[in-house]
Amino acid sequence: MKPIYLDHAASTPVHPEVAKVMYNILLNEYGNASSVHQFGRSAKRIVSGARDSIAGFLGCSPEEWIFTSGGTESDNLALFGAAHASAHKGRHIITTAIEHHAVLHTCGELEHQGFEVTYLPVDSTGLVSVEAVESALREDTVLISIMYVNNEVGTVQPIEEIGRLAAGRGILMHVDAVQALGTLPFRLNELPVDYMSFSAHKIGGPQGIGGLYVRRGVPLAPRQHGGLQERGRRAGTESLANIAGFAAAVELAVQGMQEHHERALELRSTLLQELDKQVGADGYVLNGNEQHTVPGIVNISFPGAATDVMLMNLDMERIAAASGSACTSGSLEISHVLQAMKLPEELLRSAIRFSTGLGNTNEEMQVVAQKVGTVLNRLRTRN
Repeated sequence: MKPIYLDHAASTPVHPEVAKVMYNILLNEYGNASSVHQFGRSAKRIVSGARDSIAGFLGCSPEEWIFTSGGTESDNLALFGAAHASAHKGRHIITTAIEHHAVLHTCGELEHQGFEVTYLPVDSTGLVSVEAVESALREDTVLISIMYVNNEVGTVQPIEEIGRLAAGRGILMHVDAVQALGTLPFRLNELPVDYMSFSAHKIGGPQGIGGLYVRRGVPLAPRQHGGLQERGRRAGTESLANIAGFAAAVELAVQGMQEHHERALELRSTLLQELDKQVGADGYVLNGNEQHTVPGIVNISFPGAATDVMLMNLDMERIAAASGSACTSGSLEISHVLQAMKLPEELLRSAIRFSTGLGNTNEEMQVVAQKVGTVLNRLRTRN
């Protein structure tokens, strides 16, 4: 059986059209975009063209876009850059307990540096309330950081409402939108958001490249120092092939968003319907918010089957799934997201994340459900 990849929330296959763009540049473009000769000018045109393209598709000015090495750096640059640039106004930050570790660990470091951080709770579906954010506001609050789409359960947060609240109080707003790009329609110049983080390898682009939107006029203290690339906000020689690949991936993701959404809904429906047949509707529990969600992330608990054992058995069946964030799924720690949702112990310890994307088929969803049934029967027989 051909392996079935259901871990697109961790990383996606590079789209063939993206690979073509990158291959051409890798073969033919090797100048440094900071050089003044013809090779440098050619490289500069590639970077500028990609920046213009991404800005056009996402609805911002090219000057408001910074290329980074990925979502983690984008989160770090936004949080450290905004917090330190605003420290003279206050040192209080608000975030949630279900953020990606790129945000949570950065907030932890900011605490070591003298900032105070409030970690907001979420409900049992992973949703944070606007009222909770408002209650946490203080006179010295300078930054709010809340993700758009949770990477483990797919819950979509009320970013526009929280952003309006922040803007009304003169507080900076950062959004980790790594899982939102290509799944939710938005225009950056229409959102009440000051910083937004993105990553290419979640949308069919290459690993090692990301972006940060920084609204014109808001402060940002740079983290990397060296050259004057990215208008002095992020030093370092630009990765031409990755940048061009990112731009191509953004174009494909935005233009194909509706088709992608409908396809993800179909795959999700097929998987759940087949699970009903194979293990029974009472044999699994769907985690997350069924109303405010993206269809491509399906987090399911199988009570009685430990997560690590289930993942190992699925891998033996040539099915790739995950326990949560790729940054922690190599460990046996229980998901901090599901813990924050205060799920029962039997659901915490048996949760699996299936995330769909390019190349997945309804037939694969049927096979996955069948294999899940086989594995569960095997585990029950052993017990």
